Amino acid sequence: MRGSTLPQQLLYFIIIRGKRMYISDIMTTAPTDERGALETKVYQELEKLNISYERVDNDSVESMDECVEISNKLGAEIRKTIVCCNRQKTDFYLVILPANKRFDSKLFAAMMRTARVSFASAEDMENLIGLTPGEASVMGILNDPEGKIQVVIDKAVADAEWFACNPGANTTHIRFKTKQLISNFLPAEGHKPEIIML
Repeated sequence: MRGSTLPQQLLYFIIIRGKRMYISDIMTTAPTDERGALETKVYQELEKLNISYERVDNDSVESMDECVEISNKLGAEIRKTIVCCNRQKTDFYLVILPANKRFDSKLFAAMMRTARVSFASAEDMENLIGLTPGEASVMGILNDPEGKIQVVIDKAVADAEWFACNPGANTTHIRFKTKQLISNFLPAEGHKPEIIML
């Protein structure tokens, strides 16, 4: 388990559906061990933009249910991220929702003034943001310098004090101020978010 050999860290295990899950203590600096390219870039970008963050390492998670204890540890809800597109695959959207909110594709399509939206394929996600469906995160926009994907944030997320997500790998989660995401991080990366009530 990543990080479990560091002496300054206490191990935190929880049981989810009969499975033990590792969550590290909260850390406030970038990891010193080798991480993936996107995750490494996220920490570099947050430092460059002077955005303070807290992070935990954890066993790999693949569902929002598994993120509940990580949210509890960080003191901020891990947000649900969905990537969808119109039928023609000419418009792509990275949608950020509260963890327990169901994505209503018909309502979303109407708000985006398009006939229909569907979930983006794994191949399209990989090409656009360099992540797979189980890893979807707003941090993937670092792989979209041309702004091909529109970031859409649910108003409940935008109004919250804290924002939490994975930094490009579902074995780590970070939290920072939501206003830093909206007013600092996203604009710096050329992505002006659209905030709507979903």
